[in-house]
Amino acid sequence: MRMPEPDAGVIARRREIVSALRAIVPGEGVIVDESELRAYECDGLTAYRQLPMVVVLPSTTEQVSQVLRTCKEMGVKVVPRGAGTSLSGGALPLADGVLLGMGKFNRILDLDFANRCAVVQPGVTNLGISNVVAHEGFYYAPDPSSQIACTIGGNIAENSGGVHCLKYGLTTNNVLGLEMVLMDGTILRLGGRHLDAGGYDLMGIITGSEGLLGVVTEVTVRILKKPATARAVLIGFPTSEQGGDCVAAIIAAGIIPGGMEMMDRPAIHAAEDFVHAGYPLDVEALLIVELDGPPAEVDHLIGEVERIAHSKGCCYSRVSNSEEERLAFWAGRKAAFPAVGRISPDYYCMDGTIPRKALPLVLQRMNEMSEKHGLRVANVFHAGDGNLHPLILYDANKPGELEKAEEFGNDILRLCVEVGGVLTGEHGVGVEKRDLMNDQFAPVDLEQQQRLKCAFDPEGLLNPGKVFPTLHRCAELGRLHVHKGELRFPDIPRF
Repeated sequence: MRMPEPDAGVIARRREIVSALRAIVPGEGVIVDESELRAYECDGLTAYRQLPMVVVLPSTTEQVSQVLRTCKEMGVKVVPRGAGTSLSGGALPLADGVLLGMGKFNRILDLDFANRCAVVQPGVTNLGISNVVAHEGFYYAPDPSSQIACTIGGNIAENSGGVHCLKYGLTTNNVLGLEMVLMDGTILRLGGRHLDAGGYDLMGIITGSEGLLGVVTEVTVRILKKPATARAVLIGFPTSEQGGDCVAAIIAAGIIPGGMEMMDRPAIHAAEDFVHAGYPLDVEALLIVELDGPPAEVDHLIGEVERIAHSKGCCYSRVSNSEEERLAFWAGRKAAFPAVGRISPDYYCMDGTIPRKALPLVLQRMNEMSEKHGLRVANVFHAGDGNLHPLILYDANKPGELEKAEEFGNDILRLCVEVGGVLTGEHGVGVEKRDLMNDQFAPVDLEQQQRLKCAFDPEGLLNPGKVFPTLHRCAELGRLHVHKGELRFPDIPRF
């Protein structure tokens, strides 16, 4: 994986940089020992590793501000990091960079049930928010499979989704306010406890920006009242294509489930062996469809979903009859990623999004790719919004298998774009999809995105080497047209 060439001059000043950081974050807040740095050499995309030059662990917004300001003055790159669960290499360190760990920002600052929001620090886990508001019957809707470990700051960086994002939205739809620090140390506050704000949608820009624009230090999230009733139905199909047809038909009927997930045979068997959720083992595809709302509405919608499923050739149907049974249905899906580790030494988790109507075609093409590359694939994905998570199974101890897995994954992502989809749904671009960005965006599109980064980080010191396949200096992107030795509008001051 190509990364920016390390700056030998910066590395030579390591002792000076460490000393400056220790003046800001005293005690154990600065890590320099090689054995301790190993814990930060990669994130959830473990195929790529790099020791950071130094790790700093601030505990206050003012410390974050001072660290960033100092790094800018010294010309040092900074890579922000949350819990390290990113699957796209978004927190991959740099040999000449400071890794800014936000793990100490782990406090709940305020619970405001009257305004249906919670104010938290970015190191609070996703599930931690739901747990702390559960006693009042509330919860936080976005629920990635890694919610027990991933943090709200990382969710904002990648615009995370989860099984319930189909009905209740991704992270960007559930964040009301942010406090963030720019590379020059400026502390900004965006939004608040109100529903919306005038002016440019800066929170929309920050959510999903992958640590390239600033460092989030406080978050105000929307919390929702738990629905009166929630029931799930398991629906099995003889083929994955029939399962894909059923997904499209349910949405086309105007039904928006609380969640709608799909697994194929390898994933079903792995999850059942791991969790014993009661999944049928004689089907090729399994849908989990959850309906929530008033009891009468839920009962009606379950009947409609089962009717549609039978019209699409389903061969198995089972409705949850208790909260424990509903949670058991989801337990298998939530544990599907670690469960697949029981059937393969390694797996490469992809993330692409397609139009729902393309599901049958894409699943068929992935099976053909599996034969072409000689690697198995287990499919677990957010079927309702077309967000695919194919798990490519390989053995890193066999020479060439990682490269084959990467090539297979690239083919899947190109297929997503080919059928009208996009390269990522919730995992971000990071380094994993960086070199595929040209398959989705024209050069002018990427340059415009980079100009936006330049507005926040003119020196390009925040998380460089991620997202953009070709790095440009901001001066290059801001070049002016000169005709016959003269600038247009020469009387306008230029800086």
